[in-house]
Amino acid sequence: MDLWTKKAQIMGMLSIDTIKRLIPSSELTPEDWERKFPPRPLPAGAEVTRFAPSPTGYVHIGGILVSLISESVAHQSGGVFILRVEDTDRERFVEDAVDQLGRALEFFGIKPDEAGSTGLYGPYQQSERQSIYDSYIFDLLKRDRAYPCFCTKDELAEMSKVQSSKGVDTGYWGEWARCRNLPEATVTQRLDAGDPYVIRFRSPEFTGKRIRYHDLIRGPLEKEDNRNDAVIRKTTGLPTYHFAHPVDDHLMRVTIMIRADEWLSSIPLHLQLFEALGFPLPRYAHIAPLLKSDGRSKRKLSKRNDPEAAVDFYVRAGYPAEGVLVYLRGLANSRLLDGVPKEVLSAPLLLEDCSRGGQLVDIAKLDHVCREVIAEMTSDEIADRILTWAEQFDPPLAQLIREDRQAIINALVIHQLPPTGPRKEIAKWSDFRDKAGFLVAPLFEPVTDPADPRFAPVAAELVSKLAKRLADSYRHDAPPPDEWFAQIRESGVALGFAATAREYKNNPQLPGSIKEAANIIRVLLTGRTTSPELYPVTRTLGESEVLRRLRAVR
Repeated sequence: MDLWTKKAQIMGMLSIDTIKRLIPSSELTPEDWERKFPPRPLPAGAEVTRFAPSPTGYVHIGGILVSLISESVAHQSGGVFILRVEDTDRERFVEDAVDQLGRALEFFGIKPDEAGSTGLYGPYQQSERQSIYDSYIFDLLKRDRAYPCFCTKDELAEMSKVQSSKGVDTGYWGEWARCRNLPEATVTQRLDAGDPYVIRFRSPEFTGKRIRYHDLIRGPLEKEDNRNDAVIRKTTGLPTYHFAHPVDDHLMRVTIMIRADEWLSSIPLHLQLFEALGFPLPRYAHIAPLLKSDGRSKRKLSKRNDPEAAVDFYVRAGYPAEGVLVYLRGLANSRLLDGVPKEVLSAPLLLEDCSRGGQLVDIAKLDHVCREVIAEMTSDEIADRILTWAEQFDPPLAQLIREDRQAIINALVIHQLPPTGPRKEIAKWSDFRDKAGFLVAPLFEPVTDPADPRFAPVAAELVSKLAKRLADSYRHDAPPPDEWFAQIRESGVALGFAATAREYKNNPQLPGSIKEAANIIRVLLTGRTTSPELYPVTRTLGESEVLRRLRAVR
């Protein structure tokens, strides 16, 4: 009998042979991995950060916010930004999630320095790192800092019910940790029977003390210490997040772990794991959640209930990536929200500037930011961006742009003309049909009903007469803008409209003033009661299209 086996028997620890049965794939030791992944040769003060999403569904917009902050913190310090995929939750794994993640990061121009097969500290996908985790779990078992647990799901569920009925904390701790001190003979007997098992972390004896920790965003934190013997290796052999992230962050030499605040409650357990593994204690920065207004209160933006929680929502709607980035960076640092977009995009994101409270996702504010961003683009650039978006989400519009790009350009140009300058109506590429599509003949459905409510308060019969009279006498080349507009005035006055608002005020029995007459023509030409100036609209449409629209009303 070797010395280790004798010591194990005396202290109630598992023998090496039994541990090898629990972790049969462990070949390398923690020391081997330390040599393989040495400290990075980076200058003093350089930070190593990571974005570590779990591919269990669509990419949350909050994840993009975390990645932006992580990327900025790393690069502004001369450090390294890592993308690590935490895919050990195979039960909730979504097949396309990793590809979707790649598309989301590409859309926002987020470029990790290390990811996939790029970098010396990989693999960067947790499902490919099992041998690394097993080495450390094997070591914990050797040092009696972990143990096998054979409790079934049904047994654990029943235990939780009993704990709740007794008013005690639920979890695997104290007298409820049934497998914490199993004799080795019982362990080998269960293994011989082929019973499934997990490996649990043996938490320190609970003393009721509180732990203190300094978060890089939230400052000093104090929490009750962990008493739960958390699962660190599942029956599948894969680790849990709780165990995998300390090993990965240590071996990848991450210096700041920037993550969502949902992990705040796990800090006591994670600190215990770092200590048990012999790693330097971590530096955490917990990002405040994104919120949504719900009546008079606010709540967390929900993946289940709120479409705007998904990155795909912004991609499908056609929000310009830089506009969303400006908005998100403003959420990270509220002082940036009202800044010039180009300056906001280049401003560093500092942890000390991040809010401790949740930030409200306001789509109206996002639209405003994106309108400002798009207003700075040329019409050609906007047309290119609309085409790129439409090829995936609006193929008929994409086809139209390819066939008559100039018509699209003309529709965009009119929104840049004086006296109003950029109208800033388009916040996303899907807005084009509604906001400017009326200037493109194939996209416009002429108004045919003279009783359409947009003509109110003018009677339907008079609407038809005005449209016909103007069409019959229309002079497309009348000098701009007064003489051209005089055609509407002349037709209106001939049909009984007051020539001025004052005249109408003095004669309210008239059908309306020239304002109401002009509104009828505006609706016929644009389908809207508000639009750019009518004269430039007619230049964009052309004479034949103007007449087609005027004569469409019955």
